[in-house]
Amino acid sequence: MSNPRRDFLGWLGATTVFAAAGAPLAARETAEAGDIPLHPVDNKWDVSWVDRLQAKHRAVFDSPEISEGMGLYRALIWRKQFKAVYGTEANEMNPVLVIRHAAIPLAMNDAYWARFQVGKEVKMKDPKTKKWFVRNPIRVTDPGTPAEWADFSLEGLLASGGIVLACNLAFQDVIHNFVQKEKLSRPDAEKAAKELLIPGVILQPSGIFAALRAQQAGCGYIMAS
Repeated sequence: MSNPRRDFLGWLGATTVFAAAGAPLAARETAEAGDIPLHPVDNKWDVSWVDRLQAKHRAVFDSPEISEGMGLYRALIWRKQFKAVYGTEANEMNPVLVIRHAAIPLAMNDAYWARFQVGKEVKMKDPKTKKWFVRNPIRVTDPGTPAEWADFSLEGLLASGGIVLACNLAFQDVIHNFVQKEKLSRPDAEKAAKELLIPGVILQPSGIFAALRAQQAGCGYIMAS
């Protein structure tokens, strides 16, 4: 069965080139003009997160690979280090994490990881059990995590006001798993996939759209994986 996202990327061929080329341009536009007033033409996509970018310090962390969750950790470390150096509080900072491309399983809950053996697929083992992860390893921290790092999780970032965006193009791979492996119709597969998306994660037309829109709204950009 054809996978629409893979077919599209095969035709496009140069997504990463576009991403690399777009970042400096968006940064220049932001520096020159600040946020660009834009108004959605319908309610298909939730872009209300842009209105939340009001803090003095803003950054978008572009995460196209699993990389053991380094995109998330870099966003949280950035905030922690600013506090250490400048005394800033969480409400003075806007971290935006964009989960896209191969990193899309990180936007999914533990049930999805167990159901589709994601740990085995992406070659991630639990260092405690030495077995493939059957849960999303960055969703929450493990019991007994030192207090200093207790909030270093996806849900911790969301709970503290961080913004987590997911690429809908990459999300097609998640839907495809339900179609291919569980023989669901596409509408049923899409519904099932969205039910296992971590609450608070916001789907966007693509990860590139999300990363560039965040830059237009004043976020510094970094490739975080």
